[in-house]
Amino acid sequence: MSHHTHTEFQPSSVRSMRFSAGAKSTLLVLAVIGSILTVTALLKQPARAWPNFLVNYFYFLALSLFGAFFVALQHITNAYWSVTVRRFAEGLMSYLPVALVLGVVLMFGTHHLYEWTHTEVVANDHLLHLKAPYLNMKFFVVRMILFFVIWIGLGLKMRKNSLAQDVDGDHKHTLANVRTAAVFLPLFGISFSVASFDLLMSLEPHWFSTIYGIYCFAGLVFSGFSLLAILVIYGRRQGVLTDQMVNENHIHDIGKMMFAFTVFWAYIMFSQLMLQWYANLPEETVYYIRRFNGSWWPYFWTLLIVHFAIPFFSLLPRGVKRNEKVLFGMAVFMLLAQWMDVYFLVMPVFFKDGPVFGWIELGTFAAFAGVFGLSVIRFLERVPAVPVKDPRLSQCLGHAQ
Repeated sequence: MSHHTHTEFQPSSVRSMRFSAGAKSTLLVLAVIGSILTVTALLKQPARAWPNFLVNYFYFLALSLFGAFFVALQHITNAYWSVTVRRFAEGLMSYLPVALVLGVVLMFGTHHLYEWTHTEVVANDHLLHLKAPYLNMKFFVVRMILFFVIWIGLGLKMRKNSLAQDVDGDHKHTLANVRTAAVFLPLFGISFSVASFDLLMSLEPHWFSTIYGIYCFAGLVFSGFSLLAILVIYGRRQGVLTDQMVNENHIHDIGKMMFAFTVFWAYIMFSQLMLQWYANLPEETVYYIRRFNGSWWPYFWTLLIVHFAIPFFSLLPRGVKRNEKVLFGMAVFMLLAQWMDVYFLVMPVFFKDGPVFGWIELGTFAAFAGVFGLSVIRFLERVPAVPVKDPRLSQCLGHAQ
């Protein structure tokens, strides 16, 4: 177990992350070829392409928002364990401006996705007519703009302060981030919940769930910590994060959060299912009837196994959460599991008989993954991998348990 003092640490020894030319070329190829396939699909098969666009849009948006949430949470709690891994979460925020642009693209597909955008449908549906003051395109666009103002404005403000502190070491930047985090976190909780309602739950405007936002948040943190684990372990393998900066206790903490939100996701998912099954109200059961028919029924059970059972039993032993190799593989697996979950939230609305998978699904995922990856590594290669003058750094370097 490593114990290091701040005096032993040399800020000048901290390097930026370096990603291989092969990794960057792969991401670029994914982005270019995936974009070509996505545009082709949107033009040729919009009924299938737009739901796939939405799946990947929400999935990667959540990963980016996790970065802002994690950074704010560490500042508001004055956490020291996470100082040397926080820069990677700051890197995830780099995708948020890209997500704003892609959100504009998504607006062109709303007519293919949301039945409440069809005037004739709303006119002949009493419930949709009652919901029209909220479910209308003008208010929908206004809400999305407001959300991104919060996410980008406050999220990138915290990152800007963190980078400024690398230069001058002034404690005022930490205090400013605590204040910003205090504003950001409640606004994030509300805005992400409402964004989940708007982007996903309104696909089925007759159905509603009061814990849908919490369910989506559970998935956000589940996948976010998985991606954080991958980036931190990669940084250690590249020698950028030394044993002095990140030891097995830091890895263990990330692993514990991965495990915790595996359980939390399952708890929220069961709570929603059990209560709506027990009440047996037509306006609630329609959601599950759609997902328990055809090939969606085995997909549901596969999701339970992949998203809960396998991560739960795999991450239960303490040694696994401290084993970089195993945790890295589990993190990749959990990212895939979360994508399957978002797919399950969206696709049964459009494909009643079961999942469809082919070049459109692969191409859309490749496009988003490539763009997301390039956004993140571009930032991480330009800044020190560790906040070198954070006032809590000395405690973080001596982190042990």
